[in-house]
Amino acid sequence: MTTRTTPPFRADHVGSFLRPKYLLDAREQKARGEITAEQLRAVEDRAITEIVRFQEEVGLQSITDGEFRRTYFHIDFLEQLGGVKTDIPVTVRKPDGTEELAPPVMRVVDKVRHVKDIQRADFEYLKSQVSAGRTPKVTIPSPTMLHFRGGRAGISREHYPELDPAFYDDVARAYGEELKSLYEAGCRYVQMDDTNMAYLCDEKMREAARARGDDPNELPHRYAGFINKVVAYKPAGMTLAMHLCRGNFKSTFAAQGNYEPVAEALLAEMNLDAYFMEYDDDRSGDFRPLRFLPPGKIVVLGLVTTKFGEMESKDTLKRRIDEASRYAPLEQLCLSPQCGFSSTVHGNNIAVESQRAKLRLVVETAAEVWG
Repeated sequence: MTTRTTPPFRADHVGSFLRPKYLLDAREQKARGEITAEQLRAVEDRAITEIVRFQEEVGLQSITDGEFRRTYFHIDFLEQLGGVKTDIPVTVRKPDGTEELAPPVMRVVDKVRHVKDIQRADFEYLKSQVSAGRTPKVTIPSPTMLHFRGGRAGISREHYPELDPAFYDDVARAYGEELKSLYEAGCRYVQMDDTNMAYLCDEKMREAARARGDDPNELPHRYAGFINKVVAYKPAGMTLAMHLCRGNFKSTFAAQGNYEPVAEALLAEMNLDAYFMEYDDDRSGDFRPLRFLPPGKIVVLGLVTTKFGEMESKDTLKRRIDEASRYAPLEQLCLSPQCGFSSTVHGNNIAVESQRAKLRLVVETAAEVWG
């Protein structure tokens, strides 16, 4: 079995990390008007330099900026597209005492367009900090997030009397221009974070889609076509991956269910290079949906949880990789944590030491499995 010289790597990761306290403090100072945007960026630069070293020290090949410049993994990007307006999400306390992030209302109020480079300057700083031989990775939200949360009602009828093809074409073109901008800056590895395909595995979410007037059986195939419009703009030589997220706010989750309802659309119909799939507990079901994985694509198995500090064992991880390989060739599999450690600025309820230990576990297990 071989190591991989192109992304995704045998030991990979989703991308976000716990923010250091001094960075959180600086963000609060900026919110109170005590420091400028430039001063906050200097603090972010320092924190990103440190998190790059951290990733290199634990042995990772793909390196992110930890999403340290973001508050929310999706809003900070999407609201920079022309025609998109978002309302800040609110935290609600559930009857059992846990907190849940009420999804932001994200509305398309005009024609969607790429009005500026969104991630380029951030990528250029990241690239300047990454050692030779490693691959800087950019994470962005999936374009499906502009449709799924609000459905037809969230998209201006004035500007898009019909969604297909005008809306999907405009969003794909905007994403294509962002990918081109990143490619020109030297980026070769982009991951789109998508909650919606995973949410369509959950009966509660499927019912909510029906209530909005969407067919949850048809949506995965529609989204496959939507993603393929983006892929058509992907520069040659760039790896484009998708992470399927079931929710990751302060160690909670929003969806559960086997991947079966979306597996064929996801794995066989989308023209992506790789998929990061959450498989850290029973919520995700079994590995049978991997049978749809065609040759040439990679699935990164998210077997190590980022929600809690309790450590998985190498033996358990190896056994589960072996189970997965009954449905997809071992050569087409990799290993990672199930999600990031801090999808929002708030972070998961896990210690920095556990973050390091879990990444080391991924790196060491992958080396023993794939060599």
